[in-house]
Amino acid sequence: PHSAGWFRRLLHKPKSSSAESLKSSHSASSSPSSSSAKSSSSSPGTSLATSSISLSPVSAPDISASDSPRWDKSYDVCICHSEGDVELVEELVSYLEGQPESFRCFLQLRDAVAGSAVVTELCDAVQNSHCWVMLITPGFLQDPWCRYQMHQALAEAPMANGRTIPVLKDVDRKDYPRELRNIYYIYMALKEKSFRQIRDTVMRYLQELCRSSTKGME
Repeated sequence: PHSAGWFRRLLHKPKSSSAESLKSSHSASSSPSSSSAKSSSSSPGTSLATSSISLSPVSAPDISASDSPRWDKSYDVCICHSEGDVELVEELVSYLEGQPESFRCFLQLRDAVAGSAVVTELCDAVQNSHCWVMLITPGFLQDPWCRYQMHQALAEAPMANGRTIPVLKDVDRKDYPRELRNIYYIYMALKEKSFRQIRDTVMRYLQELCRSSTKGME
């Protein structure tokens, strides 16, 4: 009986080591052998999930590529704001334009064409921008031109698809414009954090735009 038990253990040992070697060969899937390709395809759900997680930073579309749909419009971001919030908006624009992606911002005081009608400029700014940041402050709520631009943006893209980015500052939730109630907003408590959230939201929209454009071409 002792020798039989020893013999069984001997038989069991190579089996576990072969399983280990199979596991290691499966993990080293970078070698283009047919056996590793076969083993990886046996569990597509798992391999796809892990590869998509590990490769997500690499596979993110390059929004600055020469053929990117980003260049179909003149601006990445149009900032809609009241006159009383100019200083804060200039800081935001400086932050966005200083990012590695060099986001192109429409700032009315700087970029509007002298002598043109306000209505024309506001409409053009909305139509020629990918995203619209609505800086909703007490001044914004009282400014008819801000509301006009907000309605233009909603008419351009009525669904909440990431293009309209409401940012609340010094405004109670109850005063949040009813027209935007189906869109999540950013609450500006810490300026730096809010600027980063705005940047990430614009980036996410532009990446998704590139992704859908690539799928359409396929």
